[in-house]
Amino acid sequence: MKFVIQRVSEASVTIDGRVSGKIGKGFLVLIGVGHEDTKEIADKFIKKLIGLRIFEDSEGKTNLSLKDVDGELLLVSQFTLYANCKKGNRPSFTEAGTPAEAEALYEYIIEECRKQVPVVETGEFGADMKVSLLNDGPFTVILDEKIL
Repeated sequence: MKFVIQRVSEASVTIDGRVSGKIGKGFLVLIGVGHEDTKEIADKFIKKLIGLRIFEDSEGKTNLSLKDVDGELLLVSQFTLYANCKKGNRPSFTEAGTPAEAEALYEYIIEECRKQVPVVETGEFGADMKVSLLNDGPFTVILDEKIL
C-alpha cells in the first residue's frame, strides 16, 4: 500500500466536468493498493494518516494532527503509484492490485476514515479524474509498506 499525503488549503476532484469531491484545509491522499495488501495493512495506514502531526501549532511547529485542526480528507485512488520504471521507458504496473482487490480496499479505507473524520470526500475508482489542489507548504509525505 502507498499513500501520498499532501497538506492542502483546498483540493477537489472533477470527473466529466462535475465535482466529485471538494475539501478545504486538510489532506489530499492519493492511494495505491498492491497485490499483497489487506485490511490489517490498511488499518495501519489509516492510523498513521489520522495521527500524522504535520499542521503548525501556535509556535509554527508541525505539531498538530488532522483532528486537532478540524481538517478534512479527500481520498483518491491512484494505481499509478505502483509504476515500476526500472526497465525501459514504459512503466509496468504489475505490482498494483487487481481492480477488484484495489477497489474493495479503497472503499474500506473510505469507510474507516469516515468513522474518524467528519468530512471525507472522494474521487471515483477507475475514473478519469482531474485533481486540483493548493498544496500548503508545500508539505507532502509518502507512506508505503517499507516504512510502516
